Amino acid sequence: MGRHWGEDWGDNYPHRDITEAIILAAIRVQIVLGPGLLENAYKACLAHELRLAGHEALREVHLDITYKELCVANAYIMDIVVDHKVVVEAKAIAKFSDADFAQLNSCLHFANFEVGLLINFHNWPLKDGGIKRLVNTKP
Repeated sequence: MGRHWGEDWGDNYPHRDITEAIILAAIRVQIVLGPGLLENAYKACLAHELRLAGHEALREVHLDITYKELCVANAYIMDIVVDHKVVVEAKAIAKFSDADFAQLNSCLHFANFEVGLLINFHNWPLKDGGIKRLVNTKP
């Protein structure tokens, strides 16, 4: 099971530099765009902001999973993958649900990533509960 941002990690968590750059980029995007847009607008602008900052930001990365020698193509689509190390799931919803955390946790597991971010652009300001970090404790 993944751990939430700050839980038992203090300042020592994987890819801290990248996650902090993503958070700063997300804050910039939210300040300019404000709340109320659809998720796709935020995702496009966040990926663009990350690229402007020198990061590789791939959008809609398809993830295949394997189940007992069966390959399930496109079992999940990751919103943004940053520098081939961090998965970002961007939302524009009233609040995060358990399903949001479960999906990101499964994605981290099957893609073998160490850390992922859930970002909710509907939450104003982002720093007040709109950003959650999950760390894959079962690589």
